[in-house]
Amino acid sequence: MSAVEVLDGEVALFDQSLIPASVFEALPKDYNIRALMADDYERGVLEVLKVLTTVGDISKEQFLEQFAYWHKHNDEYFVVVITNESDAVVAVGSIVVERKLIHQCGKVGHIEDIAVDRSQQGKKLGLRLIHALTDIGHSQGAYKVILDCSEHNVPFYEKCGYAKAGVQMSLKFQEQKKSYL
Repeated sequence: MSAVEVLDGEVALFDQSLIPASVFEALPKDYNIRALMADDYERGVLEVLKVLTTVGDISKEQFLEQFAYWHKHNDEYFVVVITNESDAVVAVGSIVVERKLIHQCGKVGHIEDIAVDRSQQGKKLGLRLIHALTDIGHSQGAYKVILDCSEHNVPFYEKCGYAKAGVQMSLKFQEQKKSYL
């Protein structure tokens, strides 16, 4: 039996108690926030991510393989979803906790892939995700939590307590002709 078969179904990516009660209490009525589950493929998690960027054509098997990898490393990968009254995923975000050599082998949390379904925007679901993910990073011993965002999203993240710090640089391999060599 493969890891994918074992993890198919109602398996949570990480311990739900890492999500602070204050975030649950701040959600709209009949909404829930929780760890990604192995069966969230059917609940539309990939459709929500399409609001953010290109997702590609990911099969259920590929999703479960990725989930199994994250589950095996569940002290590093934390994907949080918000569901509505129909139990459909309406928002998703993640934090990756990186182990460093600097700061006495400290940890840094990297918030990634914050996406809220267009029909659900304006309900402060993104704010709730950021608060939950930030708290998870802190509870995992991160000395800081960082994120990258577009310039037009800076005011939102400032409302979440984040401040500009540095400049992001990127080299996208699909668009480069090995000019970096």
